[in-house]
Amino acid sequence: MSTDAIVLLKEDHKEIRRLFKEFQGAGENATAQKRKLVAQILEALTVHTYLENECMYPEIRRLLPDLEDDVLESYEEHHVADVLCFELAAMEPDDERYDAKVTVLMENVLHHVEEEEQEWFPKVRDGLGRNELQEIGARMIEMRRDAPRTPTEPLALKKALDAVTA
Repeated sequence: MSTDAIVLLKEDHKEIRRLFKEFQGAGENATAQKRKLVAQILEALTVHTYLENECMYPEIRRLLPDLEDDVLESYEEHHVADVLCFELAAMEPDDERYDAKVTVLMENVLHHVEEEEQEWFPKVRDGLGRNELQEIGARMIEMRRDAPRTPTEPLALKKALDAVTA
């Protein structure tokens, strides 16, 4: 398994895309399946954004100050996703706005993923050496074990609050 931070984040992106496709393929009345899929989506996004916000982004800000604006935009995109995830965690699949909220979450996350993979990751890879990306990735692997799994856990709430107060 690679410890390259970008490879690890792209693997997360791939899993998130897969979950989104499953949700889109669920039938209109598939409430049990949607509940399960949204729980998986919320966990994947909570862990992923935690690792980026607490490890990847601070390191990039420190090591590649020219990417400051990109990092700040990413923090804000994560904040929007955090709010939607928090709201979805309190909803049921038969709520009137549930599917619409999941759709908005998917659109926002896919936009963010596309920007990261097409624009930001190449800049990061150009600016950092292989060893630095592997060191960041190794820290992310360690942090993943204790990362919050739901948007309502204290570490996840702290991350969301930091975006408002920073």
